[in-house]
Parts: sequence; C-alpha cells; structure tokens
Amino acid sequence: MNMHARPADPKKLIKGATGDWEVVIGMEIHAQVTSNAKLFSGASTAFGGEPNSHVSLVDAAMPGMLPVINEECVKQAVRTGLGLKAEIHLRSVFDRKNYFYPDLPQGYQISQYKSPIVGEGVVLVDTADGTIEVGIERLHLEQDAGKSIHDQNPTMSLVDLNRSGVALMEIVSKPDLRSSEEAKAYVTKLRTILRYLGTCDGDMEKGNLRADVNVSVRKPGDDFGTRCEIKNVNSIRFIGQAIEIEARRQIGIIEDGGVIEQETRLFDPGRGETRSMRSKEEAHDYRYFPDPDLLPLEFDQAFVDALAAHLPELPDEKKARFVKVYGLSAYDADVLVAEKETAAYYEEVAAGRDAKAAANFVINELFGRLNKEGKDIASSPVSAAQIGAIVDLIADGTISGKIAKDLFEIVFTEGGDPRQIVEARGMKQVTDTGAIEAAVDAIIAANPDKVEQVKAKPTMLGWFVGQVMKQTGGKANPQAVNDLLKGKLGI
Repeated sequence: MNMHARPADPKKLIKGATGDWEVVIGMEIHAQVTSNAKLFSGASTAFGGEPNSHVSLVDAAMPGMLPVINEECVKQAVRTGLGLKAEIHLRSVFDRKNYFYPDLPQGYQISQYKSPIVGEGVVLVDTADGTIEVGIERLHLEQDAGKSIHDQNPTMSLVDLNRSGVALMEIVSKPDLRSSEEAKAYVTKLRTILRYLGTCDGDMEKGNLRADVNVSVRKPGDDFGTRCEIKNVNSIRFIGQAIEIEARRQIGIIEDGGVIEQETRLFDPGRGETRSMRSKEEAHDYRYFPDPDLLPLEFDQAFVDALAAHLPELPDEKKARFVKVYGLSAYDADVLVAEKETAAYYEEVAAGRDAKAAANFVINELFGRLNKEGKDIASSPVSAAQIGAIVDLIADGTISGKIAKDLFEIVFTEGGDPRQIVEARGMKQVTDTGAIEAAVDAIIAANPDKVEQVKAKPTMLGWFVGQVMKQTGGKANPQAVNDLLKGKLGI
C-alpha cells in the first residue's frame, strides 16, 4: 500500500478556522546499540559512570587516533534491519558529518549518508482504526555526541564525553503517519521490536531511545507542506504532545497568512510549546564526505544469513501464533506480546491449561494489579507458577472466580502456595447442593415480594444470586445457585 497516497481520514483531521487540516509526520529514531563497547573504540558504554570516565583517546579525538569498527555493532544493525523486513546492504560507507559543538571533540560525527547499512523496510502498526504500514526509509550507524551540561554552574557549561562515540542506529521512517496517536503507536511498536531483537533496550529515560519528529500540515489531498523538525523528544507521551502543539502552531501561522519556515525546534513540555532552535540545515551544510580513516564496510550474504538464522520470534509472528495456537483475540494477543518478558510469562501460565482462561487472568487480574502498583512483569511478586495454580483451582471447581480474586490478592501481598492457602483458610467453594439449596430456600422465603417481581422480570434473578452468594460468604458454586433458583422460581 502506498501510504503517501493514503486517503485522508476524517477522524484524524484537525479543525482550523479555514477548514480541516491533515498533519503529516515522519520520525527519525536514534536507538543506542546494545553493545559493551563504543562504535569505534573499546571504551565502555555503561550508563551512570563518573563524568569523562568512559572515554578513550579515540573518543576524545586525540591527534593520530584512528577509529576501528566494532563488529558487534555491525551485527546489531543487521539484526535490526532483518527485524524491520528491510534490505540489507552488503556494502556501506562511513562519512564525516561536519559541524562544531563543544561536546563533539572531533569537529565531525562519523555517520552514514548516501550508502547506509540498511535500506527500505516496513513496520506494521496496530491502531484503534486498524493496522497501518509505516515505511522505513533507511537505518544507518553513527556515533553519539557527548553531553553539554548547562545547569550546574551559572558561569560555565560543562562537557561529559562518556556518550561520545557510543553507537547509534538512526532509523528513518517515511512520512506515513497522520496523527499523534499513530506516531506514539509507531514508536511503541518499534521499541518493542528492538527489545525483542536485543539490539536496543529502548530506555528513553536514559536517552537510549530518542526521537526527532518531523511535522508538517496540509489541506487534505494537497502536496506535502514545509516541515519542522522537533529534536530529541525523550518520551512517547511527549512525542504525542509535541505533534499536537506543533501542528496547531503551523495551522495558526498559515491561516493568519504566514509561511512556515523549515527549521529545527525544541519541545518544552513545561510550557507546552515548541521553540525555534535554528534554521534547518541541508545536507550540503554538513560537507559530508567519506571518512578517509575508514574503508567501506563490506560483508557477504552468508554473514547476513547466519544472523537471520538466529533471530528470535518477533512480535508480529508471536501475535499470529498466539491467535492461531491459543485461540486468543487479536487484542489480547497484542497486549501479551507487547513485551518479550510478558509473552514468556503468559506462555508459562498457559502451558497445559485453558489458554483463554490463562490470558484473562493474566491480563485482567495480574496486569491490572501491577499497573496499580507501578510494577512491571519482572518485578511481579506473583510467579507464573502461582497464577497457573490459581487458574487450575478455578478449572477443577475448587474455587469460584470471585474466590480466585481474593486468593490472588493474598498471594500478591503475602506470597505462598495457592492450594495450601485455600486449604488453610477454608476458601473452597461450596458445591454441596444441599447446603446451597438451604440458602436458596431461605432467601426465597424471606423475600416474597421479590419472588413476584422476578417472575414478571427474569433479569432480576441476579439479585437472588447475589443474596445467596452473600449468605454463603461467596463460596457457593455460582452455576449451582443459578440452576437451583431457576428451578424453584419457575424461570
């Protein structure tokens, strides 16, 4: 599907004073490569070291120091390209991108321009309105710059070169996104793919995944408008906010008779605005040329095939398998495969059990409680084996769904073996029809007015079920209660 010819979606248009506007978004994602060493030196990439403690002579641009390519970073880029269903280029070239900034000691960044390591690919993104294809233009390897620190001393700025030379993958999308929600969903999906592959940890708080967001607006059906680039947005929520604010800003300027200037802007979440940083540079401003210290990067198809043979099952394939093998809905499968660890946890719960029942309990009970506590699956106090035991207890009729919720709460807060807890605390559901029948008879005898009402309006049966469950401490088998009530009330 040619996304550039994609018809405008009325639900995604922004209303302005002169009619509807369509926002067009392209993304440049900078993903830090998972590697122990930097792209062209052996210095550590560990996060949180003392300033300037992870800096080699190459990173500091000492005279005569020559870069040497890190093979692991090349492998990670190829794996990522394969995960994006993209073309892998067996020959690529490193270029010098020339600009001056205090945290760039070389005076240039080693990047890739005309000959990147990865070419065109595609990412499938699930949105509220269905699945869209987002084209990948390219993926190239480049060095990160250092970090300028302006807020520790009022009279000077400081430079920390720990990040200088860290390997980045710049993943450039085509302008295929049409709303802030689509953009957020795209970054979320891309981060999931990178995490599955193990090529980037996607930790935006540490700066390991950052987005440059290109935004333009146009009347539906018109050519693309002039774009502005919002640099270094470091959270998915901020990406959405920045797009909304920038689109409104551009629409306001055009509707007031102004013209959008192509420029680089900064998003200020505190003020809820984007601010101009500098006019947008073109490629010739950087004087790109092949780095004379580095030969072209060349490898054969066998190198690519060997990496492809060991790729993990990726989110789209895993989702399809969960739907086919476990009979899950597309929505439930989506939720479960969003994180690699979550999918593995679910599969352990589902092994040898009713897969749908397992999914319902994991999604509704476990995820709901984890979200409430601000925890992720890795820090869950309840193991997959414990959830599996609770699902088993429901399946064999030992406990009801309601009791299962109480049991889960005990396990979540106190731990323990679910079966032993049920035995020790007398939590088994009452399946003895004689005991349940006595409770049913008592409720019917005490409420003759309700009996007449339920015969006229059978939907009131739920009231009687509730009363019986209350009288039995929630332990009566709900199906047995329903059956007995229907029989005695003639429904």
